Amino acid sequence: MTGAGQVRPDASTRTTLAKAAHENFPVAPFFLPRAWRDDLMAVYGYARLVDDIGDGDLALGGDDARHLGVDPEYADDPVALLDAFEADLMRVFEGTPQHPLLRALQPTVRRRSLTPGPFLGLIEANRQDQIVRRYETYDDLAAYCALSANPVGRLVLALTGTATPERLRRSDAICTALQLVEHLQDVAEDLGRDRIYLPAEDLKRFHVTEDDLARPTANASVRSLIAFEAARARDLLDEGAPLIGSVHGRLRLLLAGFAGGGHAALDAIGAAGFDVLAGPPRASRPVLARAVARVLLGARRER
Repeated sequence: MTGAGQVRPDASTRTTLAKAAHENFPVAPFFLPRAWRDDLMAVYGYARLVDDIGDGDLALGGDDARHLGVDPEYADDPVALLDAFEADLMRVFEGTPQHPLLRALQPTVRRRSLTPGPFLGLIEANRQDQIVRRYETYDDLAAYCALSANPVGRLVLALTGTATPERLRRSDAICTALQLVEHLQDVAEDLGRDRIYLPAEDLKRFHVTEDDLARPTANASVRSLIAFEAARARDLLDEGAPLIGSVHGRLRLLLAGFAGGGHAALDAIGAAGFDVLAGPPRASRPVLARAVARVLLGARRER
């Protein structure tokens, strides 16, 4: 069977996969078995590409649209690209996909007996991004995260053969938290796309207007709002923490890396005084290492 790493990447595929280096957490760290790293990068490539389609952030040159058979007239149309991407996804499960990243995904899907559901959820989240620009309540936003983030954690557990109902529930909490953290880091960038992933009910509670979010730096009301949302994300990371203590070996290190990345990003947001408008607060490697160590220590205590 052809491994994921044996699919020849083109320039657009290399650009997509290179974005793994800029995530809040290590996507496929060196300490994992090679097969796991290949599978995780195949899933990451899929998730990153569908997000790039939804955000209009595809590599220049139109390679992705060409691979998907999209008419050049619609090469910049996210809806047309998502429709073509979904059709190509289904060829992963029965047939031969056209896009290199989906061809790389096919051996992983077959080897791990993955199902279409989580992959389709990620596409649906990006379709939602084309029509939903604001979220009235936290429950509305959490429902979006169930499509945009939680499928990734579920895929990680499926890849490693460790999924149970309780682990899935804990994984969902961590993944929703990580999505909320990303939203906090990207408030200004998202607003530039006319999207706000802060619940309207919370903006009203903290007397924050959209004009406040468009300022170059955060005022006191915005900082209070971001601190509130950061605490909510931290609580979700804590809710999901027992997942890490329930697994062993290198998988525990991987999951601690994900959760620790979330904690480190929240630490960076706090260190910036909760001013996320001046630029996305990012954690340094030492801060990330300390956060992962704290998560692992907590996992040992819970055993």
